[in-house]
This record gives sequence, structure tokens and C-alpha cells, in this order.
Amino acid sequence: MRTRGTLRLATRGSTLARRQATLVKDALEDRRYDVELVTVETTGDQIRDELIHRLGKTGAFVRELDERVLAGDLDGAIHSMKDMPTEQPAELVTAAVPERGRPGDLLVTPTGSSLEELPEGATVGTSSLRRRAQLLSERPDLEIEPLRGNVDTRLEKLLAPALQREHEVRTEADNERKGNTGNDDFEPEFDQTVDEWFDSLSELKKQALGREVETEYDAIVLAEAGLERSGLDHYVEYDRLPTQTFVPAPGQGALAVTALEGETADAIQSAIDHPRSRVETTVERTMLAELGGGCIAPIGIYAVVQGEYVHATVSVFDRDGEESVVASRDLPIETHADGARGFAHELEKRGAAALIEDAREDVSTDTSEENKPEGK
Repeated sequence: MRTRGTLRLATRGSTLARRQATLVKDALEDRRYDVELVTVETTGDQIRDELIHRLGKTGAFVRELDERVLAGDLDGAIHSMKDMPTEQPAELVTAAVPERGRPGDLLVTPTGSSLEELPEGATVGTSSLRRRAQLLSERPDLEIEPLRGNVDTRLEKLLAPALQREHEVRTEADNERKGNTGNDDFEPEFDQTVDEWFDSLSELKKQALGREVETEYDAIVLAEAGLERSGLDHYVEYDRLPTQTFVPAPGQGALAVTALEGETADAIQSAIDHPRSRVETTVERTMLAELGGGCIAPIGIYAVVQGEYVHATVSVFDRDGEESVVASRDLPIETHADGARGFAHELEKRGAAALIEDAREDVSTDTSEENKPEGK
């Protein structure tokens, strides 16, 4: 039953973004709102061959959506909170933070291996500076290689080499089977023909089988919430990385709905805001804003409401995971934002500011080297 006007909400066009936007749409429709999702392409979507930290200012996946809201074209925009810049126009507010998904990271491998079980010098794919530093801190022998693309694309790149090798082996076995037709003593290597095996594969693996890849990954790292929301978590093997060591990105696993300050924002907040998730992500984003760095520095911040306190864990690394500032603190829930600011300032004095500045210089150097004229 329609009881309110239609809310027109912006979303990115990727499969994951649409699935996440649908979660928000369903929640609002449960409160008797009519919702229309409007797809908007962003800078981050257009530049497909760049790593996240080289896309410019934080917000490469956000700005165009919010601009449509600021212009009055749309009522709101739905974002992955970890993609949002900590600064936004004064008239734009975070109208709602729905209940957060799982905030941690997963190590995804063809066989479900743990980080400790990966072979010496294994190749791990990630586009995140934070994940790179955390991985190297635990396993300095690893080769960390860039990895971009939608969730399904990343999984296909991981699965492709092993599936292609198995396809070759099965094809050879099929040919041998055909050559021994009528030989009662012949025992085939596989119970299935190659066609039967192919038909038994998930759609994800079928797509992976036909993908050309330049880098063979032993593992990749993905956000658990993203994998779960993509609907692909049942088709791959993974191991959860502990949030105490692999501290998540600020806001990871959380969604946010932005809107112009006013009646619409108030209505969205009343309908679907999750107070606990808002408090936790406020602590994380407040600390990120005070520390700076955005997506150019290896920063993990994770907050959990525990009774009258918010337990906040922070890790700031250098690029190669060799140096770090890591700390935890219980912040009073009634003054969680002020407590987060004070905690961030203490960490800056303990060396976090220097590590973030070094990371900024590293990114600047990388960009300068790539933009040199050919032959220089």
C-alpha cells in the first residue's frame, strides 16, 4: 500500500552496488515508502585500470551521486560507507546508516587455505594499501599484486588458472577414454566426461574458465560483507582474517544514505537508521578525519559498542607493513565523537602522523614517475 511519495535514490551500477541499494530499498519499502533506484556512473567506475589510491581525492565512487542530490535531481544517494570522503557539503547529511554487515576481510583461495598455509612467496591480490601492509606485516615473504574489478571479476581471476589446468587434464582424459572404447580393462581417470564436469560447475566457475588472466593469484582478499551481498560466498572457499590483526577500513561493511538536510533526511533516518551502527561508524570516520590519509594511507579503524563504551582499535602502517602504530581504547559512548578525536590526536603524536605523511609522499612519487615523458 502506497502511503508516501516515491523516493528517488542514486546508486552506482555495479552488481554489488545494486544489490546493496536493493537492501536499502527493501527496508524503506517495509516502512511503506515507494522507492526508485537511479543508476549513476562515477569517476571510479569509468577509470577501470587504476588502483583505488591513485584515483585522486577520496570519493571517486561517491561524488557524482551526491552531486545529483545537491542539484535536487534525486532525493538521496546510497553509498558503501568506506568509499565516502569524511568531508561533505554542509547541506548534505548522512540521513541513515542501516544495520552494518560483517566488517572484516576474507582470504579467498581455490582451496580454502589460511594465511599461514599459503606457500612461501605466494601471490596475493588486493588493490588496498591497508590490506597490502597488513598482509606483509604478517607474511613479509608474500608477493602482493594489484587487483581491481567487481567481486565476480576478482573471483574469476583467482579461480581461472586452476580451472583451466583441470579442463586440460580432463580433455586429455576424455580423448584417452574415446581411444579405448571397447577395451574392457580400461579404467577412466574421471567418472565424468569433460562436458558433464563443465555442466556441473557454478556460473562463476564457468565464467572463470573462459577468462584470460595475466597474474596467477594464490589468494585474494575481499571484504566479507561485499562477498556475502554479491551472493557469491557459497561458491568459493575462504578463511576469515581476524579483525584484531587485520583491522578493517573505517566504515567497512556499512552502507550510508545521504540526503539534503531537512524533512526527507529526517524521514529516512526515522525509517531505517540503526543507532549502534551509526555510533560505531561515527567513531571510525571521526578518527579517520582527524588522522587524514583517506584511501592513500594504510589505516584500519574498527569500533564496537560494548555496553557504556565503544571499543576502538586502530592500526596505521607504512606501505610495506614494516612500521606501525597500533592501539585500542574504550571510549565513553555518551561522548564517543569527542573521545575519537582525542584518541586520534594521541596516535598522531605516537607516530601515526609521520606514517601517513610518508604514505602520501609515496603515492605522489608513484604518480610522478608514471607521468614522466617516455624515455625519462
